[in-house]
Amino acid sequence: MEKIYRKEFPNPQFERKNWQNLNGEWEFEIDKSNSGEERKIYENALSGKIIVPFCPESKLSGVHNVDFMNSVWYRKEIEVSAESLKNNIFIHFGAVDYKATLFVNNKKVGTHFGGYTSFYFNITKYLTAGKNKICLHAEDDNRSGNQPAGKQSDRYHSYDCDYTRTTGIWQTVWIEFVPKRHIKSVKYFPNYKESTLTIEAECEGCETLEAKAAFDGKTVGEASAEYTGSSVVLTMKLSETHLWELGRGGLYDLELTYGEDKVYSYFGLRNVWMDGMKFMLNGKSVFQRLVLDQGFYPDGIYTAKCEEDLINDIKISMGLGFNGARLHQKVFEPRFLYHCDRLGYMVWGEHGNWGLNHTKVDALHQFLPEWIEAVERDFNHPSIIGWCPFNETWDLRGNRQCDAVIEDVYKATKALDKTRPCIDTSGHFHVITDIYDVHDYEQDPTVFKKTYDDFAKYKTLEYSLEKNPATKGRQPYNDEAFFVSEYGGMRWDAENTGTGWGYGNEPKTEQEFIERYKGLTDTLLDNEKMFGFCYTQLYDVEQEINGLYTYHRKPKFAPEIFRKINERKAKIED
Repeated sequence: MEKIYRKEFPNPQFERKNWQNLNGEWEFEIDKSNSGEERKIYENALSGKIIVPFCPESKLSGVHNVDFMNSVWYRKEIEVSAESLKNNIFIHFGAVDYKATLFVNNKKVGTHFGGYTSFYFNITKYLTAGKNKICLHAEDDNRSGNQPAGKQSDRYHSYDCDYTRTTGIWQTVWIEFVPKRHIKSVKYFPNYKESTLTIEAECEGCETLEAKAAFDGKTVGEASAEYTGSSVVLTMKLSETHLWELGRGGLYDLELTYGEDKVYSYFGLRNVWMDGMKFMLNGKSVFQRLVLDQGFYPDGIYTAKCEEDLINDIKISMGLGFNGARLHQKVFEPRFLYHCDRLGYMVWGEHGNWGLNHTKVDALHQFLPEWIEAVERDFNHPSIIGWCPFNETWDLRGNRQCDAVIEDVYKATKALDKTRPCIDTSGHFHVITDIYDVHDYEQDPTVFKKTYDDFAKYKTLEYSLEKNPATKGRQPYNDEAFFVSEYGGMRWDAENTGTGWGYGNEPKTEQEFIERYKGLTDTLLDNEKMFGFCYTQLYDVEQEINGLYTYHRKPKFAPEIFRKINERKAKIED
């Protein structure tokens, strides 16, 4: 019997019960000359096999080809009934890196650009009752400079902080059976003070939208509104107030009905904003004790083998005393975000912008459409407390970043979502931003402390960034809220490989490692102008050995050591 990985529904915030998981064995072929479409490769059986949803570079895929693959093909046979064809049949792809073109029964359906975001096609008119052929062509070239690739290596081997590539399908594929009149998308606007939820829904067809909220199985709110164009807006008063809290979560179940269509969802009652230098969560100053999470797995690369692996990464982070993470250089899957929501774990939504040539204005066209998809898809997650489209926009081949690209993406993000802060480009070089963050891998706690003591004393970064010629004169500080969003990164070769990459000089003993960690972290907790920190990083990834856990998620030190250091009350907290 075929073994199916990742059987759970991929997006718990927008779930219909009538669906079919297409993970498992697909036909597969590498198209070295990228001539498959001309040869009509989709008309015949492919030469190999692959296990979806794992990328062909991974061991779990059964292919394990780590060389560059600029063109790959997938093919699978599905069966549908005549009865199901009376409604819509959507095929969903959680993510395909990078350009995905779908064929159904030898006919081209459509194309999607972007390696990190979910997309779907209505394939009803291409199907017939009985057996049908689904074929997907994925094109990927992360050396082109024309696509975001995150931490995927642009060399044959992994090196420094760039790792094994991901090509093609890397999240769940499924089909959904949907009524003609249906809910297309929803946005939630909770108000923790008023105990209300406003729902803005985009719908197909004229019906009445009905919403019912429950907490622990008890109905606590109901509302309805009629279709008035392409959207429906309603506000629901909640009879019970349960705030979303760090370390506890607290989610309301939500059932949405639109004619014959029924969607199961959830929401958290939480609002976030910046109050001067403070980060506010439901009216309380909260210190962001964050850790860098790269979202890589030894056997699945970008894709966790099972849901328990997603949950485990959150739990090991919380066990170390962190209350959230920067989800770094990758748009994480909705199922991971669901568990962040459920467990009360705050995260920054980011994009994998590395690999994109951000020095030319064309980058806006290559970046913004997918970023818009990411923000719209993940808008409703209470765990996401901020957006960060770019990270470290270094000069490329002597050319500086195109400031207009950074600024336009920031403005588009704020137009899409006014409920969260946005960092334009983390670390450097800021153009227009709600929060000013820096990356500082100074390893000497004494030097590190003087830098940020000076910042608190003089209320300017003129002093603290004077030592860094990379930032001097490039990103003026305008009294924005401030935090160090990357620090530490200490090498520790727990598996005695004798090699490995990390920041600065490696501590000689376990005690030196712990003392350095405490010295660096205490500096940030005790700074009255600092609302958070982000330590690099949660676990090792391939040759990068600066995690507090190994790549196989084994602790390098007793977790309670770091928990005690991290959880101490910060100066800026209430």
